[in-house]
Amino acid sequence: MATRKKTEPETASTTASTTAATTASTTAATTAATTAATTAATTAMQRPPAEVQHKAELDRLLADDDKSGAPKPPGWALSMPAVRRFILGDDTLNISAKFVGHPSLVDRSMVTLATTRGLMLVGEPGTAKSLLSELLAAAVSGTSTLTIQGGASLTEDQIKYSWNYALLVAEGPSLRALVPAPLYRGMQFGRVVRFEEITRCPLEVQDALLSMLSDRVLAVPELGDDDNAMLYAKDGFNIIATANTRDKGVNEMSAALKRRFNFETVFPIPDFKTELDLVRRETDRLLAKSGVPTRPHEDLLHVLVTTFRELRAGETGDGHSMEKLTTVLSTAEAVSVAHAVGVRGWYLRGDGGSAFDIVEHLAGTAAKDNKDDLKRLRAYLEQRVGKRRGAQWEALYEARHNLPSG
Repeated sequence: MATRKKTEPETASTTASTTAATTASTTAATTAATTAATTAATTAMQRPPAEVQHKAELDRLLADDDKSGAPKPPGWALSMPAVRRFILGDDTLNISAKFVGHPSLVDRSMVTLATTRGLMLVGEPGTAKSLLSELLAAAVSGTSTLTIQGGASLTEDQIKYSWNYALLVAEGPSLRALVPAPLYRGMQFGRVVRFEEITRCPLEVQDALLSMLSDRVLAVPELGDDDNAMLYAKDGFNIIATANTRDKGVNEMSAALKRRFNFETVFPIPDFKTELDLVRRETDRLLAKSGVPTRPHEDLLHVLVTTFRELRAGETGDGHSMEKLTTVLSTAEAVSVAHAVGVRGWYLRGDGGSAFDIVEHLAGTAAKDNKDDLKRLRAYLEQRVGKRRGAQWEALYEARHNLPSG
């Protein structure tokens, strides 16, 4: 039988089809490999930054912005509605809720960051101020790692810039010898800079922010008449600072610096169900990272969250007042205790944790600075918990003897 010879168009068509198939296959394989590598890298990190942990969600929001043509403030990676959905969640795009708080707080915070005023988040310890700061920076700038941690030893060069002294001696002051710190990088690239616990650092360091917040300029006098001696902030630059209300008075901010910030208060979670849901969700996430395949029993989590809320408020759920602890029993600390209970139960006994574990870890959480808090905790377990019915409440009452004496 004679074999029909392929014509030139047929050959071209076959080649094009083969090339397209090969390209598609290669692209799919590359994408899969990249995704797998990103997942592996994220899994290896104890705590990936928000822009790494939630990269897929940020990519979906960016694509949705591009599709809708939503307006963005100058220098922002996402539009304001997209930033809002990233933080508070959106079922239509499969975006998880990451912060529990009033939507108006998020809206006001975004608007502040789009202006020339800095954003100051204040509140009790453990109210997720740092989390909100991180999420805002990740969504607005694409990075949340330009971070300054306030403290008594913080110096001005640690927030602005320092020098490579070998190059400084060899060449004199130059951009090559300059070592940029978070504020320099934030202004240079138009990024949000996070300043954690700002009231814990010296006043002279705080006041170094004045020109950057008011004039949006950073002077580098060592460069002399060089054009680079003045760094002007690019669009997108701003500062999010956080401060604990318990630290008020440690290094009180000057009136001049306060005027350059909009203050927003982050309050504790008001209702029980929302707090329980958050503790459950975060405990699951942390236990999975710790290699624990099970979580504490639902009734045990219910007891834990109820205990934290009552000790925090100085009042039981049925309205009976009691002596309030001086320490702050935040939701973040409730998550920490639930995580410890799960780890202890699984790795020591092979179970999900018990009321005994709660008492063991609650003592160190409740009694930090004031030894009388331990007495108040013991009184709560004996006088309030003893009247409760239910297996986990009864177990918590029996475990009260494991509190250290004090």
